[in-house]
Amino acid sequence: MSTTTPVIVYSSNTCGYCKQLKKYLSDENIAFEERNVDTNDAYYDELEALGVSSLPVTLIGDAKILGMNTTRIKSALGM
Repeated sequence: MSTTTPVIVYSSNTCGYCKQLKKYLSDENIAFEERNVDTNDAYYDELEALGVSSLPVTLIGDAKILGMNTTRIKSALGM
């Protein structure tokens, strides 16, 4: 699915739910930007500024979706 709303996923290398989420998005053909907090300290700072300390976090428009929540992701994308 192609969407004009940017999808941003905050993840880490060791997060199993992050891997599941990225696989789900890829399988659904949903383009996303990955922001891996293990490889870029600025992404960790962004995550902290969002007031979140767990991963994954998906940003879609104004929606901040915590964890592997496909129902909320579909809703935020109008699916």
